Amino acid sequence: MQIFSDTFGWVQLALFTGLLLLLTRPMGVYLFQALDGTRKTFLDSVLRPVERTLYFLVGVNEQKEQDWKQYTVSMLAFSLVGVLFTYTILRLQHLLPLNPQGLQPFSDHLAFVTAVSFMTNTNWQSYGGESTASYLSQMVGLTFHNFTSSAVGIAIAAALVRGIARQSAKTIGNFWVDLVRVNLYVLLPLCIVYAVFLVSQGMVQNFKPYATIRILDPYTAGVAKKDDLGEIVKDPQGKPLVEERRVDTQTIAQGPMASQVAIKMLGTNGGGFMNANASHPYENPTPLSNFIQMLSIFLIPSGLTYYLGRMVNNQRHGWAVWCAMTVLFLAGVLVSWSAETAGNPRQHALGVDASSGNMEGKEVRFGIFNSALFATITTDASCGAVNSMHDSFTPLGGLIPLINIQLGEVVFGGVGAGLYGMLIFVVLAVFLAGLMVGKTPEYLGKKIEANDVKFGALFVMAAAFGILGFTAWATVSAWGQAGLNNSGPHGFSEILYAFSSATGNNGSAFAGLTANTYWYDTTVGLAMLIGRFFMIIPATALAGNLAKKKRAAATGGSFPVSGPLFSALLVGTVLIVGALTFFPALSLGPIVEHFLMTGSAVTY
Repeated sequence: MQIFSDTFGWVQLALFTGLLLLLTRPMGVYLFQALDGTRKTFLDSVLRPVERTLYFLVGVNEQKEQDWKQYTVSMLAFSLVGVLFTYTILRLQHLLPLNPQGLQPFSDHLAFVTAVSFMTNTNWQSYGGESTASYLSQMVGLTFHNFTSSAVGIAIAAALVRGIARQSAKTIGNFWVDLVRVNLYVLLPLCIVYAVFLVSQGMVQNFKPYATIRILDPYTAGVAKKDDLGEIVKDPQGKPLVEERRVDTQTIAQGPMASQVAIKMLGTNGGGFMNANASHPYENPTPLSNFIQMLSIFLIPSGLTYYLGRMVNNQRHGWAVWCAMTVLFLAGVLVSWSAETAGNPRQHALGVDASSGNMEGKEVRFGIFNSALFATITTDASCGAVNSMHDSFTPLGGLIPLINIQLGEVVFGGVGAGLYGMLIFVVLAVFLAGLMVGKTPEYLGKKIEANDVKFGALFVMAAAFGILGFTAWATVSAWGQAGLNNSGPHGFSEILYAFSSATGNNGSAFAGLTANTYWYDTTVGLAMLIGRFFMIIPATALAGNLAKKKRAAATGGSFPVSGPLFSALLVGTVLIVGALTFFPALSLGPIVEHFLMTGSAVTY
């Protein structure tokens, strides 16, 4: 395997994993302080008066907690208001300030999917950020959700952990207090420091109009024809019309990027200011900015595992969950890195140097290893930011981002979402272990009963329905096939990836799919809603159910939830559930494409 000769890649992987490990405890301790209103943080003297003022203005009693139903209703109401707010801004952006380019409003279906996307922490973009969204839309309509959707995920994770930690309790916290404290004490301070760092690396942060410069070597190119509203004009078969255009100028987009990129990464949002996302030199100027952006995606999710251990008074349990996540992360990196380094044998047969690997769709500034590492991290977490095009990966290299999403993005995962998703798998793992040894399953002294398993099953079924149901519909429909730029297994993979990304609230894509159509925007938006709320509601219900249970004293027969055996069981549960659910679909896409690429005798 060629990866064994890549010393720089191994050093960087070790450095990344080591720094993540070192940052996990301090981040977890701070989250423990911030999410527990009875404890002080070092920012209390500055932020506590602001926090009290916010509660006064919105009429929230911070001392009054909610049961799981009240907590869930509050979250749903807040999300509904947020999506209507952003939809309105996008539809009216041509009438609003901070639009020096005079950009036109979003279409109804594009505004719908974009508003839903950012509200659900998906940040799927069926548009080019710098060519479609005004500064106001980017800063207020979208970045607002980058903070609040991330805070909602962390709040749900905190509520579930409280349900595990408490006993004989009717409440799991106060949603409004959690929302305020996460934004005020965690996201805002980190993003201010982070944005300053990004500016120091050369990232743009201004309000200037785009600059137009004359290029030295004009050329003629075929470009997609657009109407007065900026929509791509299509022929009766649904294919974009192309017109020849003389190109002698170039537009240099700029704007308030650093502030958006900071929360885009820390909040595992992924929605880029630029269409090229983290592969654009303005959004990712240097190798150092690239490394820190990858590290920041995992920072809060990793810290939450330590927070879990501290809350349940079993730090070894928190580390066991962290180790399970790390094993899955490293396995994904090695498979993707190996596949991309090996390259495409069909290209090698045409004379392409095999030692160069597969560089298609990758930034030469970052190379194969950093592209594979970034792709694995961003799909382990529900981030979706990209510094390379996943559509151009080899079949097995592209399989890793796809399966990472389908496993529930519980490998550190999105901020909060990764932890509550993994805790669902913990409950399922404990239940399966109990069946295997013939004992009543229990988790940290609490019996796992029928309702707990049902909530876990609903969580898993929601993902399967959103991914497989919409993929099947699109695959056999004219509107689904019309968006394909590839036929055969790769075309199927593009559709499968789109609905996996939407349901998994990831936001990345196999870029060969033309998704900005009425049907795709509508179905992708619905998949996002299923993937967000049909998975949050079982999590909060599980929190309420666990909170009211009494905790039995640990005995010699209690099932251990720490150590290598538990981590292995947890990894096995995640893989088995994913393999049983999605392996048939993966076999029709990237797996069969791999055999076709290598010249195997496969009939498709």
